[in-house]
Amino acid sequence: MAAQPQAPPPDPTAIFEALNSYQRSAALKAAIELEVFTGIGEGKADVGSLAQRCQATERGIRILCDYLTIQGFLTKQDHRYSLTPTAAAFLDGRSPRYLGTIARFMDSPAHIARLQGLAAIVRHGGSLIHEDGSADEGNAEWVEFARSMAPMMALPAELVAGLLGASAGAPWKVLDIAAGHGLYGIAIARHNPNAEIVAVDWPQVLEVARENAEKAGVSARHRLLPGSAFEVDFGDGYDLILLTNFLHHFDRQTNGKVLAKVYSALKTGGRAMTLEFVPNPDRVSPPTAAAFSLIMLSNTKAGDAYTFAELEDMFRNAGFARNEVHPLPPTPQSVVISYKSEV
Repeated sequence: MAAQPQAPPPDPTAIFEALNSYQRSAALKAAIELEVFTGIGEGKADVGSLAQRCQATERGIRILCDYLTIQGFLTKQDHRYSLTPTAAAFLDGRSPRYLGTIARFMDSPAHIARLQGLAAIVRHGGSLIHEDGSADEGNAEWVEFARSMAPMMALPAELVAGLLGASAGAPWKVLDIAAGHGLYGIAIARHNPNAEIVAVDWPQVLEVARENAEKAGVSARHRLLPGSAFEVDFGDGYDLILLTNFLHHFDRQTNGKVLAKVYSALKTGGRAMTLEFVPNPDRVSPPTAAAFSLIMLSNTKAGDAYTFAELEDMFRNAGFARNEVHPLPPTPQSVVISYKSEV
């Protein structure tokens, strides 16, 4: 009788790599701060010239760049470094698609500090810092979010405008809830010269949206409505209401309150557009959308990454007649379009 092949022994490498993964984010953030990717893009590809460009030691630059090569952000040949296509597109400061600013928010000391106490957060069931929720007026993080994360939102904003049919030029009245940087409403206004945008957020945050609307040349059709989405009077008669990266901050009951306001503010036949990380029912796939729940656990009192079934239930309870989900590749997010009445 032939011997059965033996299963390979358990491998602890994944544990080692997970416990060391903070090094990867620290290295990437350091390279962004030192402008390593920009320097290589400029042609300073050897350790000596790059160290001079970055005002760093040759030893430090060599070890950092070797590590970034191991992690797939750089390539190395004959002691010279090159940018990978991803690094060239998003990490070279000269690129129009540069995303380096997002490190200021995503790897902020406050975010990292919260995760150091994750065991206590798990015991508690939510953030120990934002006991009353993360979206309060005095939270300066949202001004930083609006400024630093805007470059990452440019592509999904364009995709959303296309999905909604903005370029058809219908005379839309649009409400942009928790507008932040304002790019979603601004993208619609740029593609639709007949769209009027009303942006809701805290006053300090709306200053960022105002600046972006002026840069885009749509400020004449971009009005600011300062205040909390749960308290400010939206008005009514909207054709479209945007809920971008908002519902995941709150529990289902809290979301129900704002969705009831959204329903009342829409005209008959109007639509609500929700942009979210939407995991599958198993809650472990797709990986990026499903993993977003951990971010909400550590940063909010009761937020979550909601499945489409959960979002659909919230909107139906608010009175919406129909909901449909649209993946938004190449981003990891999905769009849920909810109709006030059947069309």
